[in-house]
Amino acid sequence: MSRQNYIFTSESVSEGHPDKVCDRISDAVLDAFLSEEPEARVACETFATTDRVVIGGEVGLSDQNKLREYMGRIDQIARDCIKDIGYEQDKFHWNTCEVTNLLHEQSAHIAQGVDAAEDKDEGAGDQGIMFGYATTETPALMPAPIQYSHAILRRLAEVRKNGSEAALGPDAKSQLSVVYRDGVPVGVSSIVLSTQHLDEALTSADIHALVEPYIREVLPEGWLTNETEWHVNPTGKFVIGGPDGDAGLTGRKIIVDTYGGAAPHGGGAFSGKDPTKVDRSAAYAARYLAKNVVAAGMAERCTIQLSYAIGVSKPLSIYADTHGTGEVAPAEIEKAVAEVMNLTPRGIRKHLGLNKPIYQRTAAYGHFGREPSADGGFSWERADLVDALKKAV
Repeated sequence: MSRQNYIFTSESVSEGHPDKVCDRISDAVLDAFLSEEPEARVACETFATTDRVVIGGEVGLSDQNKLREYMGRIDQIARDCIKDIGYEQDKFHWNTCEVTNLLHEQSAHIAQGVDAAEDKDEGAGDQGIMFGYATTETPALMPAPIQYSHAILRRLAEVRKNGSEAALGPDAKSQLSVVYRDGVPVGVSSIVLSTQHLDEALTSADIHALVEPYIREVLPEGWLTNETEWHVNPTGKFVIGGPDGDAGLTGRKIIVDTYGGAAPHGGGAFSGKDPTKVDRSAAYAARYLAKNVVAAGMAERCTIQLSYAIGVSKPLSIYADTHGTGEVAPAEIEKAVAEVMNLTPRGIRKHLGLNKPIYQRTAAYGHFGREPSADGGFSWERADLVDALKKAV
């Protein structure tokens, strides 16, 4: 039996964190190409440091003239991202930093294993394993520590950007240690928040007083008590932030992007990858299936694993684990999820509508536990398979 009384910790990072700046730019490049062609191929990596952004990887459009045109837009795409995040520092400014574009056309040898004839499904773009997870401990069916770590930073970004708290800077990290009793999250034993600030005169105590009301807004009532330990800007001043303070790279926050360590991770990053890459699309599908299993009342917790081989369309394996909370046997869940959803790369993209420019918004505050939007964003967060799953078991 799993432990019922424990403390579990997860962290989040803001959109201004150096790695998240890079994730944002990579996904903005992806969205730009998908806006032109839904079947565009993109594998975009970004590196950022003091006064410099370097973008590389492979892209592909069927129209070579359009490909050259979009290559010319990369510089402005990067600057627009940095501007929206809010960087206007002396050594990292959206208008003055140097942007180097090293993107090039996709390798034909990679494409040949993925491209499909019209009469068959395409193969997966690479081998790999992907995990999805869901739990009843929050309304979004996400683990509480990561869900509320994200919520804190989203709220601080809102008040920074709307001018309510103009002293805050874009770079920030949060960390929550959540207390579980009888397997249910009931409180916070400690909270760590480090946030950039633009006024050098502000102390850690000043920042604590500034952020505490917003943190209390987003956490469930009663979770913060006199016993909760607070560590706000514990190292003191935090004025120099973002890529000027530390280098950033696409794909370095995969645990922040998913379940905060509360569930397994296959190791593949998401940002900058078009949905033919199963690292991204199959991880979304696994979350979608796990969430629907839990929403259907089949389990209080569910992990789904999918595995793929390059050039092979169907998943090599489907694995379900309900962690001792299941009302339905895992083997039955495995059969049911394969019945209600086509888990080939093309089937996933079609079912979830992934060939759209919906990815830039995923680059910060988690890819999961978000509200589906009318334009197809976060479609993998829908709970629309509940009836089909119930009929399949």
